[in-house]
Amino acid sequence: MKVFKFGGASVKDVGSVMNLAGILQRFDEPLVIVISAMGKTTNALERVVNAYMKSDKKNALNELDQIRNYHYTIASGLISEKDDILFKELTEIFAGLHAKINDSPSGFYNMEYDQIVSWGEIISTLIISRYLNITGLNNDWVDIRQYLKTDSTFREGRIDWHLSSSLIKSRFHFNGTKRYVTQGFIGSTVNNMTTTLGREGSDYTAAVIANILDAESVTVWKDVPGILNADPKWFDNTIKLDKISYLDAIELAYYGASVIHPKTIQPLQSKGIRLHVRSFINPDEAGSVIGDEKYDKLVPSFIFKMNQVLIHIYPADFSFIAEENLEKIFRCFAGYGLKINLMQNSAISFDVCVNNDQSRIPDVMRELEKDFRIRCTYHLELITIRYYDDATIKRVLVNKELLLTQKTRTTIQMVVKDLG
Repeated sequence: MKVFKFGGASVKDVGSVMNLAGILQRFDEPLVIVISAMGKTTNALERVVNAYMKSDKKNALNELDQIRNYHYTIASGLISEKDDILFKELTEIFAGLHAKINDSPSGFYNMEYDQIVSWGEIISTLIISRYLNITGLNNDWVDIRQYLKTDSTFREGRIDWHLSSSLIKSRFHFNGTKRYVTQGFIGSTVNNMTTTLGREGSDYTAAVIANILDAESVTVWKDVPGILNADPKWFDNTIKLDKISYLDAIELAYYGASVIHPKTIQPLQSKGIRLHVRSFINPDEAGSVIGDEKYDKLVPSFIFKMNQVLIHIYPADFSFIAEENLEKIFRCFAGYGLKINLMQNSAISFDVCVNNDQSRIPDVMRELEKDFRIRCTYHLELITIRYYDDATIKRVLVNKELLLTQKTRTTIQMVVKDLG
């Protein structure tokens, strides 16, 4: 049994869904197929949430109508509208979302986010599962929320492994079907409140299912030929890494490599399950594999995080940054779910680099300002180079002002300001 994961780019339009079906036709073994929301639907649903939470019903409903039309266009291009079962389901889903937007929000942003944004995956998989069945790729559609259980940490649900293992094994048993189609990114609490696993969390879903079902492998189908040493959006002449170790994969994911979700590797490594990254554009190519690989070092790998904020924290009384100060700071960041990408301290200051997440930063600032003086620098970049050398450092610092550096034997991180 294998687990396949298809992201939003691989199911963004009619042709993409047909291409997915063509890939599946190549495989005759049992499959769990984990699918994300179509195209940029998650971004669009986030705009719905933001407008809804501001009580801007007009913009929320306009955005929702565009999402509905987008999905109806894809569904109509794949399936006859005479198939009233699917279109009835879609109509009911969007009617429910319209009703929700017409109600007043609770004020709890993260909870409301999960209840709305999660529908992207449900809608996507309903359409694709139905299309695959029509084309002879018989499958069972599974609402993963009934089987992947988490705590109530909305937007960053922590999996209840014991309960989820029992439930997933009871559902994905391959008696009577070779294929299951299900969602990435989403789960639910024991009280059936929908949760999400963190942005881009579909890879993690695939890894969790693979771990629980002892899969032979996981394949993530991407729009790149495999794992590259840099994002082609920022670098020309990228190099494909044919094989990398679990350790390097974890490091690259942790530092923000977009090809792998940070939580993905651990569930696979613990059971020795290999992760393949392959191209849905050129499915005949081998791609890259992550596993128990041995080597001295890799070519330098570059990771860029844009739109970063450097938060400078100083004790109000000019005392040292000591353990009790750090405890307050870390508790604050953890409490509001603001992830730290890099941190560095001196005697009387503590610098933290984070994503510019305006749903969390203002709350963190208000909390910290009770005990500290705070200064923020916006519009920065965080550059990470794994297996760096002097030439690679010079290459990325052209027209950049270097604000902060952190270096280990194998990795360098630099917070920079673009001067161009």
